Order: sequence, then C-alpha cells, then structure tokens
Amino acid sequence: MPRPANLPGLEVDWPAPSWVGTFSGTRLGGVSHGPWSSLNLGTQCGDDPAHVAENRRRVQEQIGRPALWLNQVHGVAVATHYPESAVPCADAAVTRETQYACAILTADCLPILFCHRQQRVVAAAHAGWRGLAAGVIETTLQAMQVDPAQVLMWLGPAIGPQAFEVGDEVRAAFVQRHRAAAQAFRAGAPGKWWADLPLLARLRAQAAGVHGVFGGGWCTVQEDQRFFSWRRDAGVTGRMGHLIWLQEG
Repeated sequence: MPRPANLPGLEVDWPAPSWVGTFSGTRLGGVSHGPWSSLNLGTQCGDDPAHVAENRRRVQEQIGRPALWLNQVHGVAVATHYPESAVPCADAAVTRETQYACAILTADCLPILFCHRQQRVVAAAHAGWRGLAAGVIETTLQAMQVDPAQVLMWLGPAIGPQAFEVGDEVRAAFVQRHRAAAQAFRAGAPGKWWADLPLLARLRAQAAGVHGVFGGGWCTVQEDQRFFSWRRDAGVTGRMGHLIWLQEG
C-alpha cells in the first residue's frame, strides 16, 4: 500500500486496490513540544498554531496533496464536498476525487478508513462511542453509494478494551439498538463495563453488510510513546491524523 516514506506511520494492511493511498500517523515525526510532542495535527487542543501548521505541512508534503480536515463533533454527518468558506462540521468524509485526501483526527476514538474493491471511492470516519452508537459507519456507507459487500474497512489505533471503562448508559446505547453488541462489554465494578470499541465497530460493519474488516489491535492508552491519548493524559494531548485518498491514473 502507498504510504509516506519519512513520517512514522502504521502499516495499513488490507487488500485495497492499487489506486488507494493511505497514511495512519502516530505521535512521532513532528515539531510540537510538551504534551503535544511531536506530530500533533489538531488545531484546538492548546498547541502552538505554528507548530501545528508545520506538522500539517509535513503530512501534506508526504502524501502529495492537501489534507482536508473536519470540525469533528462526535456525530454522524458525512462531508461529501468542502466549501471554501468554512471547515465542514462532520465526523466522516467521502470522495471520488484525486485532488485531496479525506482526513480525520483521533486521540482514543477509533479511526476508520473505507474503500471499494472495484470502484474509485474512499472514505474516512471518526468513531468515538457516541458516533459509533449513533451510526457513523452506516451513514458513511450510505454516502459512498456502493454495495457494502464490496467495501473494505480498516480500523486504526484506539483506546483498547483493557482501558475503556464506561457506564451503563454507554452499554445501553449500543445494546438497545443492536443486541449482538453485548459481547463487546465485559462487566467491571457495579455500573461499569469494559468496552471493546474495535469489536463494536466490526459488529456494526457486519450488520451493515461489510465483510472485509481489517486492522485493530493497538491501544492508544497503553502505548504512550507511540500514540496520543485523551483519557490517559487527562485531556491535554495532541491528535493523530489518518488519511485516505485516490491516486491519479
């Protein structure tokens, strides 16, 4: 799979077509300092704006096209075009164009990349538990306008099941809509559960008709030298970038 040669990134290991380009970044390779060290790509987390701009410039240089970011709000809206006057308020993006990359930011939430086995369409989604429970996978698939059975999905680094403690209301938000989701929750203290976010995504994808789901297995909380984690660092941390685009030709 095509990916930047210089910035440290995770291997996006999936059987995508040759025209799909991807980059799933870590916290390494940038110029930010302190809790944002070093490849922080988030503009709203307290980092020096000049450092963020340089980090984003490095990503753009590596992938060879602009990365169009979103104003993420833990929802299910999908951007299918980018107005010049404002950053779209959405948690997923879809494109059939080659000029830019769909880009999302995470620091515990689950990044998901999408492509089609034959058609030239790609997408990226930011899946925190709220967005995942509300249907961000389903709305992204609908916006792609293809047969879900021919879609491939790749799950990036997120908070792992040993670190993601949630309350009864989070479990209920999933189980009330999809009974099979119960298997992704392990009982903890009274009123608490350990949630498996990647498994929840796999279950929702399968229910939506997607059979090719890859990736997962990284824990942003446990791997502090490699990943930013909002929960581990009490909300003072950077954001990692996950991008997908269509190659020309």
